[in-house]
Amino acid sequence: MSTVQGSGVVVTGAGGGIGAALARRFAAEGARVVVNDLDPDRTKAVAEEIGATAVPGDASEIVEEAREALGGTIDVWCANAGLASPGDAFADEAVWAAAWDVNVMAHVRAARALLPDWLERGSGRFVSTVSAAGLLTMVGAAPYSVSKHGAYAFAEWLSLTYRHRGLKVHAICPQGVRTDMLTAAGSAGELVLAPTAIEPEDVADSLFDAIEADRFLVLPHAEVADYYRMRAADPERWLGGMNHIQRTWEGEGR
Repeated sequence: MSTVQGSGVVVTGAGGGIGAALARRFAAEGARVVVNDLDPDRTKAVAEEIGATAVPGDASEIVEEAREALGGTIDVWCANAGLASPGDAFADEAVWAAAWDVNVMAHVRAARALLPDWLERGSGRFVSTVSAAGLLTMVGAAPYSVSKHGAYAFAEWLSLTYRHRGLKVHAICPQGVRTDMLTAAGSAGELVLAPTAIEPEDVADSLFDAIEADRFLVLPHAEVADYYRMRAADPERWLGGMNHIQRTWEGEGR
């Protein structure tokens, strides 16, 4: 794809799952890739596999190091690092704070560091791995659902604010994907997400389709569009349906 060939791309949370699939796809398309993850060993392994540069560490703090590794310019930032945070309204404050910090504020901090250069030269691409939970919700995971709504809102705001100045933004909103995060979702994930779970490579394919079409919203599960429309058009019906799933989950003993 000529759109990304030769581009400097950073993928956070790329030690496995969706992030690794994105890194592999960008590299296969001819991009110069920086692989980031908190786990140094996983970061190095993926980077060596695809001929990329490993920059381990907190995704909020590696923008300048990644920029230097790419020769001074970042063209695409994939804000993919995320935290699966189950729990209800009574979840500990620390759980809420961590979900917000990783799933939202890491995106904000990256954008702060990237936007001055992007706006000056009139181009840049911000890819936010949100989750369908950011458009809808997820039973049994209040901190995750709320923070993913925030991630989607921030991506949407970036797009509407800066698209006329050359910024491209994509919000990836899959349902279940066969990754460690699906496993971490426990019984709620097994009930809601596992039956239609897809491979991480399918998510990467959907992103590249959206890049080709210059489309903001990336829906690897096409049915999410129908759920999103129902949520907007008939919230009572949608909430009733989600409550039915909640009661089913409770009845199965969680």
